[in-house]
Amino acid sequence: MATRKKRHVPQQFQAPQENKPKKVYQDEFQTNVGSKVEDIGKQFEGKSRTLLYALAALAALAVVAGIFLTYNRRTNAAAQTALGKAIETSQAQVTSSPQPAGSTARTFKTERERADASIGEFQTVVDKYGGAVEDKAKYFIAANRLSVDRAAGISEFESLAKTSGEVGTLSKFALAQTKADDGKLDEAAALYDELAKSSDPVLAKDTINFELAKILDKQGKKQEAADLYYNIAKTASEAKDADGKPVAMTQTARDAKQKLEAINPDRAKEIIEPEPESPFGAGVSPFGG
Repeated sequence: MATRKKRHVPQQFQAPQENKPKKVYQDEFQTNVGSKVEDIGKQFEGKSRTLLYALAALAALAVVAGIFLTYNRRTNAAAQTALGKAIETSQAQVTSSPQPAGSTARTFKTERERADASIGEFQTVVDKYGGAVEDKAKYFIAANRLSVDRAAGISEFESLAKTSGEVGTLSKFALAQTKADDGKLDEAAALYDELAKSSDPVLAKDTINFELAKILDKQGKKQEAADLYYNIAKTASEAKDADGKPVAMTQTARDAKQKLEAINPDRAKEIIEPEPESPFGAGVSPFGG
């Protein structure tokens, strides 16, 4: 029987699709610059050689810059492609059933087998490329390591959580989740609290506060949990768009209201979810009347 465990890939880490076909760099830039240098040389023939050499040096510098930028674009594209393929592997189906004839989809028999393959591909990205792509690959290595060696995965997330930027923020969030799963509620709450107080826009505040509220609820801190749930749902229920029309509540806000109903039903009644507006206009029936 086929089983599939779908991992959520943060939107920030989605590898952009490579635009094809890509133009391969040729020496057209150097040829054009060389021709211009020759033209300049004719214009300044018999004049100051110092000025001519200076212009030639600037042209040569421009050629080097052009080659570097082209190489950098190629490297970035290759890095993103490699990262994207590794992400696809990490999301491949886990099943013992044979694939339909003609299918090219990659499958694995166990979660561990998929994790091992994913770690290998992400490690290749780390070894070959640098910058943001390398950081993202390290995040995914830690995430997949949890299925193979949980202690090692947590240790990797702890190191990444100390870094700045989106990888640091997402790693701290993932670390908080693992702490919560392991029953280390105080540690999880402390991490969520740090994220909630951060000005980093990588993660939605409602998402962080919702997870923090769940921890507080488990710790028996019902009032604090209810306050967070209420604020999430109440704010969402009163949100308006640029035209002043009500905005549909997010799933997180609806979940917060449901959680609040279990803790404080009376307070939950204060939150009125906005009615979806009719495409025919407010209060207008498609059948008239």
